[in-house]
Amino acid sequence: MPEFGIVVLAAGRGTRFGRAPKLLSLLDGKPLVRHVAETAVAARLGPVGVVLGAHAEAIRAALAGLDLAAVDNPRFADGLSTSLLAGLAAMPDRVEGVFVLLADMPRIAPVHLLALADVYEAADPAPSAVVPVSAGRRGNPVLLNRRLLDPDLSALTGDQGAGRLLARRRDVIEVAMDAAVAADIDTPDALAALARGAQPDLARLASARQRSEQ
Repeated sequence: MPEFGIVVLAAGRGTRFGRAPKLLSLLDGKPLVRHVAETAVAARLGPVGVVLGAHAEAIRAALAGLDLAAVDNPRFADGLSTSLLAGLAAMPDRVEGVFVLLADMPRIAPVHLLALADVYEAADPAPSAVVPVSAGRRGNPVLLNRRLLDPDLSALTGDQGAGRLLARRRDVIEVAMDAAVAADIDTPDALAALARGAQPDLARLASARQRSEQ
């Protein structure tokens, strides 16, 4: 069975959000970044690393008490690729599949990660990635096969993530999921809308996962 790890990208400045640090903004009484980190830990799929850059010490404090490793990225200002590569490099060598979570997606739950892991484990041959899809569009988090993607991931520069790389590959598996996989927070208005909105249909996801295990 493949071994998994989880990387949470929490190094960005979040400039579109305004002056206040976006990832420390509260939703349901908790900072956005803690919502995502708690999900990563609760999934119990493997080691969790949170990549820090802007507002590093404040975010570190917001994650106090969680069973995870803080990964400092002094080059965070050079773009998303540096944080992704720092997170991947922090994963133990035994880890094959790495989940990449964005720290501004607080409605992601453990069941989303577990559903992606189920698909990855069942695939033969192993895919280069498993990605969620909602309303016809790919979302996050993604599950990357480090064994297949390492050379291409290492070549990423600037503000590139894995999305463009995966768009060129034919061995990516897409999994239909609810709107949580598209619900990232870029502005205070988006945060307020999410706070008012309905919860994703996690019960439906859990039911689908249980059927896949029968």
